[in-house]
Amino acid sequence: MDLDLTAAYDRCRELHRRHGRTYYLATRLLPAWKRRHVHALYGFTRYADEIVDRTEALPPAERAARLDHWGGRFVAGLHGERVDDPLLPAVLHTIAVFDLDREDFAAFLKSMAMDLTVGSYRTYGQLLDYMEGSAAVIGTMMLPILGSSDPLAAREPARQLGFAFQLTNFIRDVAEDLDRGRTYLPEEDLAAFGVAREELAGCRAAGRASGPVRELIRYEVTRAQAHYAAAAPGVLLLDPGSQSCIRTAYALYGGILDEVAAQDYDVFARRATVPRRRRMAVAGRALLTPTGTPVGRPGPTAR
Repeated sequence: MDLDLTAAYDRCRELHRRHGRTYYLATRLLPAWKRRHVHALYGFTRYADEIVDRTEALPPAERAARLDHWGGRFVAGLHGERVDDPLLPAVLHTIAVFDLDREDFAAFLKSMAMDLTVGSYRTYGQLLDYMEGSAAVIGTMMLPILGSSDPLAAREPARQLGFAFQLTNFIRDVAEDLDRGRTYLPEEDLAAFGVAREELAGCRAAGRASGPVRELIRYEVTRAQAHYAAAAPGVLLLDPGSQSCIRTAYALYGGILDEVAAQDYDVFARRATVPRRRRMAVAGRALLTPTGTPVGRPGPTAR
């Protein structure tokens, strides 16, 4: 492997280690040869996300231009052009090694561009359309790397796990997303619980959630649980060497829902995180769990 490619993989791994603690820990349970490819996918998605969310001082048009320019370099690389970029060589190499679906990457970049112009979603169906590109395709990108005894059967559970992870993040990060001018809680859900967007802003300012907002978050937690349940059968379809990784990620992301419930669904009081001791314990249990052991639905029991 040439020095540029090695450096690109190292850059992706560092982005993953620094910004994706939960998934990075789970990835360490993979066979060593697979890890760098997962780091590459994380690096790709993280870098695109940073163009959108870490350049907020710039006008939306300039941020869109930066994302479009980077996406253009990525496409050029797919067509065989040499790309001078700190991480794209690793992504392009991973795509080539596993013959990953290029359309998944196009869908992801499209959803990232939506974050620059779309601040809310009227229905859950519309949010799912966004998450198709921002989350479900991550599952299908990952599947060839993880390996499966039945890739066709494992595809939909992989998509569902992407939905589950992202909805968990949306629940946890309501306050942070408001600061960016976005609400990933569907407007129809807000209306059903009598919550106006202005009430969310008031909760953010006060540092605590109102009663109706807590009930809204409780409802979104049950919705996330349904995606985890739909994803669970897919864990058993993965290659034996990959099951402990995804079992750990499944439990740790689901553990965020436990933390949300433990603080009485108040996502404004503090950011729900799984304590380090519990993260390590979950990873240890996953290593000791026999291959083929079913996973259960994470999170609190719905009322």
